[in-house]
Amino acid sequence: MSDVNAPADIDRLGAMVAREPIAPEPRFRDLVVRVIFARASTSIAAIVVVIFFVIAAGATWIAPYDPLEQSFIAVNQLPSWQHWIGTDQFGRDVLSRLIYGSQNSLVFGALSPLFAAIIGGILGVSAGFFGGVTDRIVRRIIDMLMAFPELLLAILIAAALGGSFWNVIIVLTVAFTPGFARVARASTLAVKQEPYVEAAVAAGVRTPVIIFRHVVPNILAPIVVLMTLWSASAIRVEATLAFLGLGTQPPHPSWGNIIRDGLENMFATSWPILAGGFAITVVVLAISILGDSVRDALDPEVNQ
Repeated sequence: MSDVNAPADIDRLGAMVAREPIAPEPRFRDLVVRVIFARASTSIAAIVVVIFFVIAAGATWIAPYDPLEQSFIAVNQLPSWQHWIGTDQFGRDVLSRLIYGSQNSLVFGALSPLFAAIIGGILGVSAGFFGGVTDRIVRRIIDMLMAFPELLLAILIAAALGGSFWNVIIVLTVAFTPGFARVARASTLAVKQEPYVEAAVAAGVRTPVIIFRHVVPNILAPIVVLMTLWSASAIRVEATLAFLGLGTQPPHPSWGNIIRDGLENMFATSWPILAGGFAITVVVLAISILGDSVRDALDPEVNQ
């Protein structure tokens, strides 16, 4: 191996670096294209998620029936041209209830990770940047909450608060906040050691300016990845709470309570169980695939 300390080698390496263009930061459009079209499975997952959002947003116009309308004449009907996925024990159209239930999944899957990211980000950045007593207090809170699995923690809080809309939002937010706080703290500790942050501190730049201008933008990538991945977990946990009677309360539809109602009537018809389970599986799987693609796109080690 040649001696890289020789002056000729140093000059040659310097000339190579000077000639090699610096790759620009990828634009948002390029990042989206990389995420969606990286693999065929990711493209299919993106299409599924878009369809899911369209159905949830247009449920009022798409659903063929009122999801709360009961008909004793149409009890436990099999799939037909009138009711594509049949009816339940109250004569309610299962397809309409699935369509309206997707609104709950959309809201909980979007709002809960967002609120958890904000609260967990504030806690994690504060602990990582200030250290000392703040770091010790935040770490104790995180360790206490992470001692329980997210689903068990959600069940405990839901049992105490009840199953109203905002209570479910609070339950899911509290369940996901510790993970965001831990990621934000670890990322902040790494960014805090960077020369530009140390230079800003030495120059007397105010702490809020340093945090919002230099720290937060550089820890957003892992936070965004975690939000994407845990949107799927939020949908799954909300469906579990609804199935246990701790989430969305009947007669309002949710994929979880649709499965529960179907389980109570499974010997008459199993279509509500199959339809609800299929909807949860497809959407959670699609969002998880997209989350993996976002993680790969934002991971510098993968893109080297």
